[in-house]
Amino acid sequence: MVACALLVIAGTAQAQAILEGARHHPAEGRYGMVATSHHLATDVAVEVLQQGGNAVDAAVTAGFALAVTQPRSGNIGGGGFMLYAPGDGKPVEAIDYREKAPAAATETMFQDENGNVVQNRSRFTHLAAGVPGTVAGLAMALERYGTLTLKQALEPAIRLARDGFVVPRRFTEGLEQAKDRLQRWPATRQTFYKEDGSPWQPGERFRQPELAATLQRIADQGTGDFYEGETARLIVEEMTRNGGLITLDDLKSYRPTLRQPVHGTYRGHDIYSMSPPSSGGTHIVQILNILEGFPMADFGHNSAAAIHHMAEAMKLAYADRSEYLGDTDFVEVPLAGLTGKTYADELRKTIRPDLARPASEIRPGTPAAYESPETTHFSVVDRWGNAVSNTYTINFSYGSGITVAGAGFLLNNEMDDFSAKPGVPNAYGLLGGAANKVEPGKRMLSSMSPTIVRKSGRNFLVTGSPGGSRIITTTLQVLLNVIDYGMNIQTAVDAPRIHHQWLPDQIRIEQGISPDTIRLLQGAGHTVVTDAAMGAIQSILIDENGTLYGGADPRRSTSSAKGL
Repeated sequence: MVACALLVIAGTAQAQAILEGARHHPAEGRYGMVATSHHLATDVAVEVLQQGGNAVDAAVTAGFALAVTQPRSGNIGGGGFMLYAPGDGKPVEAIDYREKAPAAATETMFQDENGNVVQNRSRFTHLAAGVPGTVAGLAMALERYGTLTLKQALEPAIRLARDGFVVPRRFTEGLEQAKDRLQRWPATRQTFYKEDGSPWQPGERFRQPELAATLQRIADQGTGDFYEGETARLIVEEMTRNGGLITLDDLKSYRPTLRQPVHGTYRGHDIYSMSPPSSGGTHIVQILNILEGFPMADFGHNSAAAIHHMAEAMKLAYADRSEYLGDTDFVEVPLAGLTGKTYADELRKTIRPDLARPASEIRPGTPAAYESPETTHFSVVDRWGNAVSNTYTINFSYGSGITVAGAGFLLNNEMDDFSAKPGVPNAYGLLGGAANKVEPGKRMLSSMSPTIVRKSGRNFLVTGSPGGSRIITTTLQVLLNVIDYGMNIQTAVDAPRIHHQWLPDQIRIEQGISPDTIRLLQGAGHTVVTDAAMGAIQSILIDENGTLYGGADPRRSTSSAKGL
């Protein structure tokens, strides 16, 4: 009965009709498109495109602007990943500017004398910060693909920091919610709150003179200021005063690196996404490979059958993530095996159409042999069809909560993304193994998944999202919504989402999933939990005529897509 019930669902056309409406119309353009999580960053990036700059010029400009307008997630004190896909069909390239563990980091640094994990040590202390990569990574992108100078790309961010911007409600609410954590640190209180300790209110103008000075030094002196000069000195002094590990040698030796993106195919589309030390691309391709063997379009969007099969595939991928993924500069990752169609065929056979498989019965699989929460994403396409998909973060909302005194920016707490102890979950409930243990100079595992899809050799879809462990599944569902369910990009972004990460053994859903669907899933043995909105995906679709469509995620009130 359950098997039949799962398959008695509304067809794709009906599901599409439910979702279509005035609020689902995407932004449209012919000569460029920008989708970011803040309208001011979108505006300055569009201005770059209007003045003849390319997608990378606009993306780097947006990245620095977000470091000013969204300090809870945009950053120069963190790191991330960028995918660049030339419009002429040349190979997609990836820049890894993920943070690194300091040279003095040790495998047991977040454990007590008895070997137990001291959780807040990897989250809210100076030990939580990895060596930041954003400044070096954005500069590398500009030098490799852009036409602007670093000084030109920084001008809008410097202006926004110096002259200020009008605070939206989300900005105020974030500072109110994080007040107890942030005001522990005098420099953070001074930077982000008024003299009486209250947050800036919606409609008021917020200025960041210390950050403006830091950005101006970088504009005048290049990345050398951040990694060897005055800003580096301020970072090291902050560490020395508070028992942190980052030294001047750590900063001087930091380098971003080029990576080959993960590549897979799904129903005639080429999927390019981020390779390790991000787990995102690997497991997006792995889940798509599993789902390719099921008639997802026939199941219907967010039907019980579709959600059941997605959840079962997600469980298998996240189990493998706990075992195999890490920084490939330090460990061998069986990437070809994990992303291979043959392995997906084996995994697919373990999925029953009528019954959930308990997480306790799932263990990391055996792929082919090894071979030689708060984040922000933005997507940009220029008039030549060049595409950028960029995701960067300081990890939690406001990262460690620690502002570098005199420099005006927050430090990341990305060290929590290592396995503090194999088998002990991190803040997102993700388990990790020895492949992701703390080691000096190592990049911690990530879920960030900047993704570009090509169709018939042409850039077709540019996407990515924040959301911690939910980045992978958020990005996955936008791909499915476009490819399997034929949605326009705004509808694909707006649609309710689900998530399963193996442990805890539950399907997390957003509001908007039918109660009947939930009952069918529960009848198949799933635990279903309704929780807060997931992700804030910023996406661009390019149709066969070259028209650009932007989808900004309404889950983040400041999101904006704008074309020209």
